[in-house]
Amino acid sequence: MTTIEDIILQKDGRNISALRPYLPSNYVEEAADLILAHPGKALIVTGFYIVYASAPETDGPPGAAAIGEALSRIGYEVAYVTDQYSMDAMKSVAGDKRVIEFPVAGHKESADAARHILETESPSVVIAIERAGLVGDGTFRNMHGTDISEYNAKIDHLFDQHPYSVGIGDGGNEIGMGNLRDEAASIDRLPDDPCVTTTTKLMVASVSNWGGLGLAAALSIKKGENLLPSIETENGWVHATYESGAVDGPTGEHRPYVDGFALDEYNSCLTDLHEHVNAALS
Repeated sequence: MTTIEDIILQKDGRNISALRPYLPSNYVEEAADLILAHPGKALIVTGFYIVYASAPETDGPPGAAAIGEALSRIGYEVAYVTDQYSMDAMKSVAGDKRVIEFPVAGHKESADAARHILETESPSVVIAIERAGLVGDGTFRNMHGTDISEYNAKIDHLFDQHPYSVGIGDGGNEIGMGNLRDEAASIDRLPDDPCVTTTTKLMVASVSNWGGLGLAAALSIKKGENLLPSIETENGWVHATYESGAVDGPTGEHRPYVDGFALDEYNSCLTDLHEHVNAALS
């Protein structure tokens, strides 16, 4: 039987599915269970800056919005967190929800900023989707190994200071991938120096937005109602990020693609998830 994990790992172009054997077989359900065990308020973190395009990418904010909308519908308060480089992209899909700007600063200032946000917001859970995480040498690196530290706030400190967290990534260098750091380092095409930042639960997907949609699908089945966005809504989010200046991550081209996928191909995951959820709820 097809699982949510199967669906969000389709069209895997980066070999991220090689990490699947090291995760629970139902890792998406486990992430949903963690969130549902801690009702209240979710902070959702995203934003990945593409240095050679001088812009953030389209993967991340739409997935964050999908999670945020699903959680709002089941009673959570939701706010988003990003840095100055991805504010416009996140605001373009946030609707009426707040987007908190995390400062780009040194480690002490960043730890203090994280503490302040956690004290003032009091989230019950924190979620990262397609957010660059610190690697072993204390820098941020893209998939090419380029140091992108000056364009990244150290939002990792939020996750170091909170006991209940979920990380979603597709490349090995995102927040949460510290859970499988040693495994990722040994896998072909994944980073030699993966992210060190851990989360309570880790989800991998071929495209991080698909991971966000997969989480919304798992929440849907748990709560007995389809919480997924429509294809039109999801495509609207991608277009909104594109219109705010975001680019296709792998190419750096300013076009309404996600991780190299044109929307007609990109939509296959959400179409499959709707079928899966509707079958489970029927």
